[in-house]
Amino acid sequence: MQHPNIVEFQVSGDYALFSDPIMRVGGEKCSYQVPTYEALKGILMSVYWKPTIIWFIDAVRVMNQIQTEVKGIRPIHYQDDKNELSYYTYLKNCRYQVRAHFEWNENRPELAKDRCEHKHHNIARRMIAKGGRRDIFLGTRECQGYVEPCLFGEGSGRYDDVPELGFGLMYHGITYADEAYSEETKGKMTARFWYPTMKKGILTFPRPEDCSLNKTLRDMKVKPFEQAENNFSGLDEFEEVN
Repeated sequence: MQHPNIVEFQVSGDYALFSDPIMRVGGEKCSYQVPTYEALKGILMSVYWKPTIIWFIDAVRVMNQIQTEVKGIRPIHYQDDKNELSYYTYLKNCRYQVRAHFEWNENRPELAKDRCEHKHHNIARRMIAKGGRRDIFLGTRECQGYVEPCLFGEGSGRYDDVPELGFGLMYHGITYADEAYSEETKGKMTARFWYPTMKKGILTFPRPEDCSLNKTLRDMKVKPFEQAENNFSGLDEFEEVN
């Protein structure tokens, strides 16, 4: 299904670390070979986000060769002053083309008056052209990234001639309570997993509700937004002229 509010952009950076959240606790960290759905969604939310909309990542195209580099890192210890050396495996020389679209967040009826498709789409495209509203990073904060507009599919990619490449079980993303899509996920934080297969350099993501492997992490309440309290109308006027 082709959506009218599609955005396409390229994100690049010297290094990336797309890891399973389980590996974020501490110790050694090793990147997945390709970006996760959640990481790409986070990039787009740094470019432009409002609680009225939910970004959906449709596909990512891997432009450069998948390469890794191991670095010795001294992580901060919060419980003591000890200093240990850990080895992180990063992706290097990264460049990806991304196609995505937004849909209304039906779990936030209090923001129904903010559902102006033309407005949000135009603002998102302007923010992509400007490189985003907030800092862009590829998986982790130390991996700075850069966003720019592109046409998805333009140019030549390293894996255009590779028919198929599988990556095994992979973390897809997290469904928060305010993005719940079914009765099973309402009022909960849920982690999603899937088995990705890249075809001719393109990884097509399933929608969150189509991921068959899910794990409930904890109960979670939706924080309501009050228009008078958050002044969405005034913010919209600012966005229209910037």
